[in-house]
Amino acid sequence: MKVTDRVTPTPAQEQAALAWLSLLHDRPSTGDQLTFSQWLRADPAHAEAYAQAQVLWELSESPARTLADEEALALQGFLNAMDRPRRSTLLRWSGALAMAACLTLMISLGTGWQPQRWIDDLGADYVSAPGEVRTVTLADQSQVTLDADSAIAVDFSHGERHVQLRRGAGFFSVTHTGDPFVVAAEKGEARVLGTQFEVRLQPGGAQVTVLSGRVGVTADRNAQQQILTAGQQVAYGQGSAEKLHPVDSEAQLAWRQGWLNYYKASLADVVEDLRRYYPGRIVVLNDELAARKVSGSFPSKDPQVVLSSLQGVMGFEQHQVLGHLIILR
Repeated sequence: MKVTDRVTPTPAQEQAALAWLSLLHDRPSTGDQLTFSQWLRADPAHAEAYAQAQVLWELSESPARTLADEEALALQGFLNAMDRPRRSTLLRWSGALAMAACLTLMISLGTGWQPQRWIDDLGADYVSAPGEVRTVTLADQSQVTLDADSAIAVDFSHGERHVQLRRGAGFFSVTHTGDPFVVAAEKGEARVLGTQFEVRLQPGGAQVTVLSGRVGVTADRNAQQQILTAGQQVAYGQGSAEKLHPVDSEAQLAWRQGWLNYYKASLADVVEDLRRYYPGRIVVLNDELAARKVSGSFPSKDPQVVLSSLQGVMGFEQHQVLGHLIILR
């Protein structure tokens, strides 16, 4: 009995399959159906690509539409920030827009078209790309190590050294000059004179981790300051801060050496970190899967290796589309 090798579609064939899937879900003409049949029979890889597209359609419609809506809002914000004429309505993704268009949008965003990043970067002085950990030296000889996909703006002109964290995370090694050194993130800030610490943006707030020295953290201008010392961490958001607590700061900050360490972290949190190191999109479809706990130490340079390792332990399915979208379920 002859065994037929499974064919692997090219990215172009996968994209064509998604386009056909979109067309066939939108009242195709008789001519369209005939052309599709001819395309499907022309190459075994076409049939494989179309089968994969059908699976992805079923898996991904809801999260893809959500991401498409988010990027439409980000694009409008980008246009506004550039002082271009506002459109009367935001870009909308109506029910008539098929799943393939949403997937194609996400792929294009993963390859560089990301309005939200552009907004963050408009006023930034230093930026790191996805997958890039970058160290920069400021005018006062303080050093900032930017985690992957991060951005900061720097202003030393008003009697204090002021840094705004616009995206991602930064590790600060501050030189003592006598002038205050302040890192603003969301509505709060971390204020120091000489120390080593990290500030990391989180949904609706930020987290501060101290490696050495002392840092005063306030959740907003009217909040009471909390003093953190080496090995302590605090998170804040929406004008209030959590209670500070001890952490293994060396383990927490191991991303500077290319490692991501977790102890009973949710898969959703791990994926959120991996997104900064992956040039496309990673989507978790199952809420129960997203909440499952992960412990371990993983290399940050290759998110796909990390996901494959977790897949072997946790047993989820992993689908990759056009080389830039990873779907977990």
